[in-house]
Amino acid sequence: MLVIFKSKAGGDIIMFEENAKQILDLLNKDTDKGIITAEQTADAIVKLENEIERRKMIEAQEKAERERIEKEEQEKKEKEEEEEGKDPKDDRKKEVTRPEPPVSFSARTYPFMQLLKAANKKKKDIYWGIQT
Repeated sequence: MLVIFKSKAGGDIIMFEENAKQILDLLNKDTDKGIITAEQTADAIVKLENEIERRKMIEAQEKAERERIEKEEQEKKEKEEEEEGKDPKDDRKKEVTRPEPPVSFSARTYPFMQLLKAANKKKKDIYWGIQT
């Protein structure tokens, strides 16, 4: 399902319900339908910015841990190949495909944050409802 955010302050923002829910839960709002009044936008901006910073720290820690594990696995593989008499450099010529990193919370919330800031500046409400 989709959630479409609307405001006279800017263009519509369309999100999957699961992504919109993360934002709306933070703001204590229901995903089915609701409103962020012009007066509530400043507080909503602060809450969302704080959550973005918190998640950036978590995402950085997770990335560092993934990189540490990958490095350990690569070193282990090279050691095993050396013990077997293989040249580990031969395998490095092969293209390594890594999974795409997940989309960050910051990137997902960027369009909504821009609408929120515009609504705050122009003193306009934001409202939404779920579309199937």
